[in-house]
Amino acid sequence: MPSAVLELAGVRKRYDSLVAVDDLHLTLEAGEFLTLLGPSGSGKTTTLMMVAGLQQPDAGRIMLNGVSVADLPAYRRDVGMVFQNYALFPHMTVRRNVAFPLEMRGTPAGEIARLVDEALALVKLPDHGGRLPKQLSGGQQQRVALARAMVYRPALLLMDEPLGALDRKLREQLQLEIKRVHRERGISVLYVTHDQEEALTMSDRIAVFDKGRIEQIGTPEELYDRPATRFVASFIGDTNLIGGRVLGVADGVCEIETAAGRIAASARTPLDAGSAVVVAVRPERVVLAPVQTGGAGLEGVIVEQVFLGTSRKYVVRLADGAEVVVLRPISDPPFAQAAPAVRVSWAADKATAFGG
Repeated sequence: MPSAVLELAGVRKRYDSLVAVDDLHLTLEAGEFLTLLGPSGSGKTTTLMMVAGLQQPDAGRIMLNGVSVADLPAYRRDVGMVFQNYALFPHMTVRRNVAFPLEMRGTPAGEIARLVDEALALVKLPDHGGRLPKQLSGGQQQRVALARAMVYRPALLLMDEPLGALDRKLREQLQLEIKRVHRERGISVLYVTHDQEEALTMSDRIAVFDKGRIEQIGTPEELYDRPATRFVASFIGDTNLIGGRVLGVADGVCEIETAAGRIAASARTPLDAGSAVVVAVRPERVVLAPVQTGGAGLEGVIVEQVFLGTSRKYVVRLADGAEVVVLRPISDPPFAQAAPAVRVSWAADKATAFGG
């Protein structure tokens, strides 16, 4: 058996003049939780539908466990699928809903009973088999949908915005439940979401989509700390973006002149002196200090501070009118409310410069 459960090579999909997916290359390893993340219309759901067999690619190859599935209809592909709207049969009990894919496959009755019991126990609903979907909460219905998708042990589990209809607290609970089920079962998951926090919480790797292409693929830590493009830096998490012009580059560190002063950042791609750049730096990477402490950085004044429970958010207005957001732990003493003069700075390796 190949280690790659899913391989997409050169996959393209067009709707009239709209290119939905363009020359896509992607590999999902056995037991991996891979998330497709991006804004609406970026191509992530179209990619999932092509893997499921609900859409056909115009070009390229889709391989499941090393075998092309191009000519296989959806019901013959060894994949399970969980939708945002649950898609449960309202007239069937929970037990019948979970048993349905096994019945369609001609599984013996005794084996169906055992596998359904196992699936309901896995999603922590062992005593809900006799209920109808309308007698369950939204979170319970989604657990049933998850049990139904996994009960026949597919090679790959596809999940399309499965938590999008739930409130925030329940969504966070089910994120952890899905990760637990993934860990215990060792199933391979291809997950679609537009929620950055959800992707960072759940994924082994994330593929960030924009305009039908993958901008970057990597672990949550890699994408957050070392974004490859300006789009990735701005789409994942909160980011300060500061424009400037390159003064010079040495040992991968770029010195930049901005309207508010000089700063430094890591250069992930070649940059020439005099070229325009945008520097991306996370709010929690910014150091905030009184001006009188001296040192490098940009001077400004605090125009707003917000208590967030575990941290405080400061908005610092620089000399040129641009604003920098800073996050500091709640354990740090707060700055005075009356707009003191401050200096913002950061280590060069905590910021990234992109060609402007």
